Amino acid sequence: MNQMLNVSSSPHARCKTTTRSIMYDVIIALLPATLFGVYRFGFYALIMVLVTTLAAVLTEYVYEVGTKRRVTILDGSAAVTGLLLALNMPPGIPLWIPVVGSVFAILVVKQLFGGLGQNFMNPALAARCFLLISFTGRMNDFVVDGISGATPLALLKSGENVDLSAMLWGFTGGTIGEVSTLAILLGAVYLLVRRVISWLIPVTYIVSFAVCVVLLGGHGLDMTFLLGHLLGGGLMLGAWFMASDYVTSPITRNGKILFGILLGVLTCIFRLFGGSAGGVSYAIILCNLLVPLIEKVTMPKAFGWEGKQS
Repeated sequence: MNQMLNVSSSPHARCKTTTRSIMYDVIIALLPATLFGVYRFGFYALIMVLVTTLAAVLTEYVYEVGTKRRVTILDGSAAVTGLLLALNMPPGIPLWIPVVGSVFAILVVKQLFGGLGQNFMNPALAARCFLLISFTGRMNDFVVDGISGATPLALLKSGENVDLSAMLWGFTGGTIGEVSTLAILLGAVYLLVRRVISWLIPVTYIVSFAVCVVLLGGHGLDMTFLLGHLLGGGLMLGAWFMASDYVTSPITRNGKILFGILLGVLTCIFRLFGGSAGGVSYAIILCNLLVPLIEKVTMPKAFGWEGKQS
């Protein structure tokens, strides 16, 4: 009888989706934004992307070999972290700064908390915030080849007009991966078609942010002002590629909605009333910290009821 049974641990329902396939899909989805960033800012941007990604992969490899753990660099998670961090860098920043960020993201935020699946916030954004605090001047310097690359959000904050068409295509100042909304949306469509991510968090995030800007921005339904905020400052990159991170976002449907609303409100407050023109990175990592609480209050109740013991 024992020979007729195949005893194995859970999960018993399996599919072809793996961590590696998900991460490689994310890399493919990021290629349009990456390639346009390289086209927009030149060969140095390509070197930065390669060096930052390589630094993340090597940091994970060295740590896992040094601690005698299973080497997991082929699952693509470290490469995704390095790539996302590179896309959040100003195009003229010295290479050693994003390298420091990669080491921080993989070593401190990811591996020291147990590796993939155990990190309490998005590693790439945590590293970006660390770099923003440590190297504020460098991280906000968007001058390329001696030409000022003032970001559209900085222009909006100073009361100037922005070119929405240039923001859509990507011919503006900003970080390597955030400038072209069209390229980001192209990657987002790929992730949705491949069912790598759900639309719930990104759409809730974007809609709640838009409502908040209309109510608190002081411009009412001024579409130029609203679209300028929607298309700029890494909102689309953050909403579609980082807020939807499996590890650091809620798993419940209501939790995803609440998570997206909190992201939109916090990003709006940081942008309109904060000292910087951005706000996406800080909003996401703060909401990452709230995920356990969000899941606790939105977890569905078990079916049925508990009876009294006789």
